[in-house]
Amino acid sequence: MDPLETVIIIPAYKPDKKMLHMLKELREASFERLLVVDDGSGSEYGDLFEQAEALGCQVTRHEQNRGKGAAIKTAFQAAVSKWGEGISCITADADGQHLTKDILAVAESLSREQDALVLGVRDFSGKEVPPRSRFGNRVTSVFFRLISGVACPDTQTGLRGIPPVLLELALSEEGERYEYEMNFLMDAVRKAPLCLIPIETVYEEKNQSSHFRPVADSLRVYGRFVRFLLASVTGAVVDCILFGVFTILLLFARTETVILATILARICSGSVNFLMNKHFSFRSRMPMGREIFRYLVLFIGQMAASAILVALLERLLPVMGAKVIVDTVLFFLSFRIQKNWVFSGEER
Repeated sequence: MDPLETVIIIPAYKPDKKMLHMLKELREASFERLLVVDDGSGSEYGDLFEQAEALGCQVTRHEQNRGKGAAIKTAFQAAVSKWGEGISCITADADGQHLTKDILAVAESLSREQDALVLGVRDFSGKEVPPRSRFGNRVTSVFFRLISGVACPDTQTGLRGIPPVLLELALSEEGERYEYEMNFLMDAVRKAPLCLIPIETVYEEKNQSSHFRPVADSLRVYGRFVRFLLASVTGAVVDCILFGVFTILLLFARTETVILATILARICSGSVNFLMNKHFSFRSRMPMGREIFRYLVLFIGQMAASAILVALLERLLPVMGAKVIVDTVLFFLSFRIQKNWVFSGEER
């Protein structure tokens, strides 16, 4: 595919003149398919979007602000409707952070690597990078590596080349705001290889034009993992409480009683954890029977692995230290297995 036939998608919420400057440069570079989404910016921004239309851009509007993820999905729907399902798309931010030469580089890579997810990655070592952006990206990159097993130095980049093979996922991905991009990236790396393209790092006015809310939106970005953590904590609390209840009911006195109470408490807490992960953490809509079987396999395997590994490490470390290390590693591994296999929604 000709790189210049790639659809350039720009979600915009209360943009400034930098968006128009960007659109003019893209036009001068001979990009023909430019699609802008006005994500409920308000009537005072109407003139900017009218000027975008005058430049030959297709503009789609949300009456109310619905979030970046919703705007991107609206853009994908409009792009497929206008140009067909075989298109490649590039998402870019409206705040001037993505230069035309870098968008063109991503488009060229996307035309060569037609089944790859192409990311424009920034260098965060420069002095011009705001400290909060540098710190946030490092934390998110480590987090992404832990839960996906894939290295990505810039998980928060908005410059992304989406091949046709990922369009269905892009349209159906969970999330309406900033969490959409992280959710999409975590799911996309299971379906397509990553192609990383270095791009120039641009932070004008210390990135003050960003609409990202550090606390609220960070919780959204890490939403799946936070929900999984809450479900795990809830399961542990239920396990402890029920163990105490069962030992009392069974007249705590013998080794057999402790074993029985442990088994009953673990069955109940595991059931609670399964239901919370299905409906709360991963929000799966798949039939429960298959997921129960897969969860049971993981449940038994995780207990066995914990017991064996702690027993082995106990020769080198204090037993509690060994247990903390083993169970922490198994916790992250369990997240990946539950996300990618137990509640994946896919036959394997």
